[in-house]
Amino acid sequence: MALPGSSLNNLLTMREYHCLLQLLCPDFPLELTQKAARIVLMDDAMDCLMSFSDFLFAFQIQFYYSEFLESVAAIYQDLLAGKNPNTVIVPTSSSGQHRQRPALGEASTLEGVEASLFYQCLENLCDRHKYSCPPPALVKEVLSNVQRLTFYGFLVALSKHHGINQALGALPDKGDLMHDPAMDEELERLLAQVPGLVNSATANPEAGCLPSRTPPRVGSPWRPLHHARKVDAESDGSTEETDESET
Repeated sequence: MALPGSSLNNLLTMREYHCLLQLLCPDFPLELTQKAARIVLMDDAMDCLMSFSDFLFAFQIQFYYSEFLESVAAIYQDLLAGKNPNTVIVPTSSSGQHRQRPALGEASTLEGVEASLFYQCLENLCDRHKYSCPPPALVKEVLSNVQRLTFYGFLVALSKHHGINQALGALPDKGDLMHDPAMDEELERLLAQVPGLVNSATANPEAGCLPSRTPPRVGSPWRPLHHARKVDAESDGSTEETDESET
């Protein structure tokens, strides 16, 4: 099911995507939406437009692997500082993705960290912790294609990896993202419940696509203004006659 309109209609800001998430969960944390947007936007401003598919696959990675990514951010900073790669520091509120962002900007000039060393640390991380993390074989596949990488470059690679998306099993392939026959049938069922909407469009397809120049009159529940004035005038007259009869 394609989104209506041109491709520009599929571009929204981080705040707009967060509003959509709040329709599903009114108290959905803004921080999680911001982190997902950062994967797409990288160094761009947070108010830039993002395509629906790019944001959705980045959000999937951030949503399912949130705790894992916090630990990965701490490991990445240790590697930048030249610390022992086998020492895994459990991230705190001050060592997460948000607090480390200025250092990550500086790390981009250093071209990130060595991919093989980074993978060794992530492999140990997956073995030690019980929370959700990508399959180590797929992480190795992502890191085997580069010699060095940045933290957000790693997140982008995760979000675009076909195997990781299949391992999660929550979203279809990117090419099939807007193709949902079950949703199309549900939409048609809902439209069929609107009186006159489907029938008029089916009877005259061209008329269904173009706005009508003479819209049909719809009975208003409000009383016409001239009728109200007439009734008021009659009631005023009857009142005067009553007053005269009493006098």
